[in-house]
Amino acid sequence: MSKRFTVMIIPEEGEKIRRIKVRRGLVSFALVGLMLFIGTFSFFVYSHLNSQFGKSELVRLRQVNSQQRHDLQRLTANVELMRKDLLSLAETEARVRQLADFESSPKAVPVAIGGIPEGSSAENVDSIQQELNQLQLAIELRRQSQEEVRNYLNDQVSLSRATPNGWPTKGWITSYFGMRQIPNGTGRRIHEGLDIAANTGTPVYATADGVVARVEYSRSYGKTVVVDHGYGYRTLYAHNSKNTVKRGARVRRGDKLAEVGNTGISTGPHVHYEVQLNGVPIDPRKSL
Repeated sequence: MSKRFTVMIIPEEGEKIRRIKVRRGLVSFALVGLMLFIGTFSFFVYSHLNSQFGKSELVRLRQVNSQQRHDLQRLTANVELMRKDLLSLAETEARVRQLADFESSPKAVPVAIGGIPEGSSAENVDSIQQELNQLQLAIELRRQSQEEVRNYLNDQVSLSRATPNGWPTKGWITSYFGMRQIPNGTGRRIHEGLDIAANTGTPVYATADGVVARVEYSRSYGKTVVVDHGYGYRTLYAHNSKNTVKRGARVRRGDKLAEVGNTGISTGPHVHYEVQLNGVPIDPRKSL
C-alpha cells in the first residue's frame, strides 16, 4: 500500500491541474483530529443542552412543588373549617334533640373527630386524605341523624296538628261526657261527648287538621259531620242546622264545618261534640 496520497485540484476554464501529495500518516492524523473535534464539540453541545433542560425541569419542579404546598395548605385549612362546622352542627343538633325531648345524643355518630397532626398537615397527603375520609363518614352519619330528627319533628308537628284541641264553637257546656239521664226520660246511658249550647247558626269549627270522613243525617244526631284526623283520632259534630263541607274535603284546625242547630233528637240548639281515639270515645274536656 502506498505511503502517500495525491490530491488533484482541477480548476475551471482550462487552468493547470494541481497535484498535492500528502503522506498517509498526516491524513490519518487529520481524520483522528477531526473525529476528536466532532466528539468534543458534540459532548459540549449535549452537556449544554442537558444543563439547560435540567435547569428548566428544576424550575418547573420547584413551581409544581410550591403549588402543591399551597394547595395542601389550603386543603388543610378547609378540612379544619369543615371539622369545626361539623362539631358546631353536632352541638346544635344535640340542643334540638334535647328541646324536642328526643334522644339527646345520636347513636353511632361521632360528635368530634381528631384534627390533622401539627407540623405535617401541609406535607402529609395521607394524613389529609385520612381526615377527609373521616369527615365524609361523619357528615354522612350526621346527615342520617338529622334526617331522623327531621322525620321525628315532622311527625310530632303532624301529630300536634291532628290532635283535637280547643272548642268547636262558642257556647257553654250543658251536658258532660259520662253517664247521664236520657233526654226523653227512659233511663240512663253513657254520653260519649259534650253538648255545647249556642245560638242557631253559630259556626262550628274543626278542632284539628284532617279529612271529612262523613257528612250525613241520622235520626238521633240529625245533620252530622265526622272528620278523620289520622293517628287514630276522629271528631264528630252533630245536631247541626247546616253542614258546610263535603265528604273528602281537607280541613285545617279552625276551618268552618257546620252551623249550630237543633236537628235530630235534641232539646235545643247545640252541637254534640265527640272525640274518638282508635274508635273509643274519650272525654273532650281534656282537649279544650
